[in-house]
Amino acid sequence: MAEAEESPGDPGTASSRPLFAGLSDISISQDIPVEGEITIPMKSRIREFDSSTLNESVRNTIMRDLKAVGKKFMHVLYPRKSNTLLRDWDLWGPLILCVTLALMLQRDSVDSEKDGGPQFAEVFVIVWFGAVTITLNSKLLGGNISFFQSLCVLGYCILPLTVALLICRLVLLADPGPVNFMVRLFVVIVMFAWSIVASTAFLADSQPPNRRALAVYPVFLFYFVISWMILTFTPQ
Repeated sequence: MAEAEESPGDPGTASSRPLFAGLSDISISQDIPVEGEITIPMKSRIREFDSSTLNESVRNTIMRDLKAVGKKFMHVLYPRKSNTLLRDWDLWGPLILCVTLALMLQRDSVDSEKDGGPQFAEVFVIVWFGAVTITLNSKLLGGNISFFQSLCVLGYCILPLTVALLICRLVLLADPGPVNFMVRLFVVIVMFAWSIVASTAFLADSQPPNRRALAVYPVFLFYFVISWMILTFTPQ
């Protein structure tokens, strides 16, 4: 007597078959690699090693920073639309310019009550307080620039006014008079305009188009105050 055929839906039949019976028919082509090695490319390793400063000597670090500051000075002397000061910002250049400006504006007084100390502190506070105020104003107007990027740009753009102060100190060595004052006035006006143009070239695109005038006006006042201090400076 023939055995009764089991129906496909019979649970007994399904349990008697191996669970992975159908996988034996699957073959992997020999052309497809199934194993490999996960490694970092040599170029990436070299780039990562070069960008690291842990093994760099102190002399190389100082020279690299000085070269970076010098490049930013060149961008201010030849202002053009660039994001160099915004991308690679630092505060070394603004600090150097601020200290130089304060030292040259310091009056050489013999009187102990006017020994020049307050003048140095006054210039130092005016420069940094003004830069911080302009930065906060820029952020409140919706500017897409960070706090330290704005300080970097405003600080580096003091360079033309620092050059103006140096020229004025040399002009003051001559006999005072109307010609002396006119020369100093011309130099200060030119360098004042230079600072305005350089700073707006870096900061203009970071402000909304309908609020750029509100952002540039405090910058104008900031450099105007410094220019006035330079123009009215008379060593004692």
